[in-house]
Amino acid sequence: MSGLVIIPGSAHAGLAADIGPLVGAPVVPVQVDRFPDGELSVRLLEAVRGRAAVIVQPTGPPVDTHLVELLALADACRRAAADRVIAVTPYFGYARGDRRHGRREPIMASLAARLIEAAGVTHLIALDLHAPQIEGFFHIPVDDLSPFGVLLEAVRPSLPDDVVVVSPDLGRLALATRVADELHTDAAVVHKRRLSGAESRPLQVIGDVRDRGCLIVDDMITTGGTIAGCVDALLRAGARAEILVAATHGLFASGAEDRLRLPAIRGVWVTDTLPHAGVGMPRTVVPIAPLIAEAVRRLGP
Repeated sequence: MSGLVIIPGSAHAGLAADIGPLVGAPVVPVQVDRFPDGELSVRLLEAVRGRAAVIVQPTGPPVDTHLVELLALADACRRAAADRVIAVTPYFGYARGDRRHGRREPIMASLAARLIEAAGVTHLIALDLHAPQIEGFFHIPVDDLSPFGVLLEAVRPSLPDDVVVVSPDLGRLALATRVADELHTDAAVVHKRRLSGAESRPLQVIGDVRDRGCLIVDDMITTGGTIAGCVDALLRAGARAEILVAATHGLFASGAEDRLRLPAIRGVWVTDTLPHAGVGMPRTVVPIAPLIAEAVRRLGP
């Protein structure tokens, strides 16, 4: 695919290096500098004229810094006469801001989408967007890839025979149902009430989990509070202390490791949409470069 070039952002240069050989495209060196006042400077060190520039830059923490770098790289590619500018944002920051919860609030996912388009991005590839309606905030093509095929391959050897697939809230119930169908088993959901951006309270388990092992599936693990609350609710509902966790994005904010070090949790699986997911805690990181490379190949040269 000689028409492609890979542009590595600083958020996850390792992922860009993995994708390049899989699609047969060179990785263009990029110079990223900061001025003393914090302003960003980026420079492409090789030509991209007439080529499809694939920028690999998840907008994970620090979200604002990595989002602005993505915008700068896209603008640099556009001004360098790239034929197309494709943004690969495996983790899409501000995805939780998909609606207003009060009258005087922004819709941050919509604002981020408009900024990305304005910078010159012509196609976006993401993994497991937090809410399906985020695609509607864009006026460019969006590929929202599901990683649960590769996640299930990694988790399957560890699953108990009588596993129940559990959604930690109503928003992920459709995913839990799809995974349960794939495993030919049952699904359950933990109904919760969110108290703040960092705290939620599980209320009850809907579904039969008594004397069964559980696989909790979610799109992201940030503080670990939702997962820990879900485990507590499952154990109170009679589930066995044999609980596995699979999530797309492992943010693992401060304190998450401690919350997830529970005797009932037998394993945590995440993908490498973000670098070094869960440093300091036992987990299995599943590579997603082949999945992204396949999506890039389908875009053509």
